[in-house]
Amino acid sequence: MSEYDKDALEKFRRSGKILRETREEMRHFVREDMLIIDVCEKAETLIRDKGGKPAFPCNVSINEIAAHYTSPPDDKKRIPEKSIVKVDIGAHVDGYVTDTAVTVCFDPEYDSLVEAAETALKKAVENVGPSTNTSKLGTIIENTIKSRGFKPISNLTGHQVGRFLVHAGTSLPNVSHLLSSKLKLGGVYAIEPFVTVSNAAGKVEDEEDSAIFRFLKSRSQKNQYSRELLEYIEENFRTLPFTERWLQGVVPKEHYREAFRELLSSKAIMDYPIFVEVSRKPVAQAEHTVLIVKDGCIVLT
Repeated sequence: MSEYDKDALEKFRRSGKILRETREEMRHFVREDMLIIDVCEKAETLIRDKGGKPAFPCNVSINEIAAHYTSPPDDKKRIPEKSIVKVDIGAHVDGYVTDTAVTVCFDPEYDSLVEAAETALKKAVENVGPSTNTSKLGTIIENTIKSRGFKPISNLTGHQVGRFLVHAGTSLPNVSHLLSSKLKLGGVYAIEPFVTVSNAAGKVEDEEDSAIFRFLKSRSQKNQYSRELLEYIEENFRTLPFTERWLQGVVPKEHYREAFRELLSSKAIMDYPIFVEVSRKPVAQAEHTVLIVKDGCIVLT
């Protein structure tokens, strides 16, 4: 029995198709020395032009940064030469979220690192179905990565997705582990192996900076502009992550910084720290969203 009705599944499929097309266009769009903000805005515009909405800001995470970097407003950072660029994108149609990622490599030395992430994803997709144990899935991903001479990032996981939810319950580890749950028939899950080199720590830690945020709770605000900003965030993004780039012009520029700070300090919104590999070694990523069906899964992205 599916978790979703026919209408919801059709929206997941449309969302996945939008992302699949966007990912392949982005694979050929990204270039060395390009402004990161141009990559983010290109991906987000493609999603909108194809009839979806971004489920979260386009992540452009470079080299040892594993996840959660998106350009703040007026970002001047560029894609370095010989870098490994992970473009992680999400879309939704009427709230039904799909999530995918591609790694674009400008250093031939690390082509096999990217290949290991893609192969681990392929193996995982081949082995998932109703009642698949998440620990077994983690073991398959880990063994595939290690057999190629690389190391999985042990504290980053895949995740179930839902309606207006990027992380909806079940986590899908990329390593063997003791605690496990089972994938459900009709469930929708994002599988995303993160891979680094064999002599790396194989873990990520939080950087101080944050560039992605999410609505938490409607709380009373002293500042009129904080109230206006919070109302806009809740109405437009609900529980989905957003970037400050999407808030430009909502309140007068001279009042924006103070209003945004108040939302953070009152815990009306939260931030997502940027994840960086502990030993500062490069990371590759591959990701698909799948729908669990009776005889396995359907790749939506």
